[in-house]
Amino acid sequence: MLRIIDARTGEPVDAAPARRGLTRVEVHASGFDTTNLRVLLVADVLVRALEMDSTPVYALLAGGRHRAELRAGAAALGVRPLEDGPETGAGLSAAQVIHVAVQGGAATDGVRIGVAPAHPEDPGPLDDTDPAVLRLALLTRRHDDPVRVEEAVLDEARATLARWRGAVAGWARRPSRPVPDEVRGRLRDAWQDDLDVPGVLEVLRQVETEPDLPDGARFETYAYADRLLGLDLTRDLGASS
Repeated sequence: MLRIIDARTGEPVDAAPARRGLTRVEVHASGFDTTNLRVLLVADVLVRALEMDSTPVYALLAGGRHRAELRAGAAALGVRPLEDGPETGAGLSAAQVIHVAVQGGAATDGVRIGVAPAHPEDPGPLDDTDPAVLRLALLTRRHDDPVRVEEAVLDEARATLARWRGAVAGWARRPSRPVPDEVRGRLRDAWQDDLDVPGVLEVLRQVETEPDLPDGARFETYAYADRLLGLDLTRDLGASS
């Protein structure tokens, strides 16, 4: 079961109730910058993780300004649409409410995920950056650790994304094999530990080079993990000769 560290108390809590009641995710983004886009991205990964655990989830964008810009930026990053809030979700009875906000932001009732700042090397908007590359760059650090979006970080993310997409396209031509139980367990152990996405990425790096793993199993592993990561790793299927 997914457990997260409640930023209010520093204690781990279950992200979903044992009876699988509705979990409402409220996203608090107060401005349009890389840090607030990271807030929306962390919320997106949280929703994906809950869904992969078959937990009913309702996500909304609560309050704040710059809604149009935030929605456009989030869509470019592959963040799925959020409902307007908080009034939209007021009538839904949720067994758990999780707030996702910038570290040190306004106090809220309920469980809180604090997202550390993302500092671009250039304080202006990253208009020339491939959104998928930016998404991967922001996912390379735990959500409670600051991330500096430097050119070197973006270059590494760009190279990794191109390599993985090419590899997945190649593995797809091999006979399909299921995700090994041990690998599936390591992936889930990582993201269920307070959304440790860097841990998920590390498992994928190990799978990429594991000599005894069939290519068909590598493909299924990457496709499975991408349900959480949202990096469109299967984009180049059919593009390789």
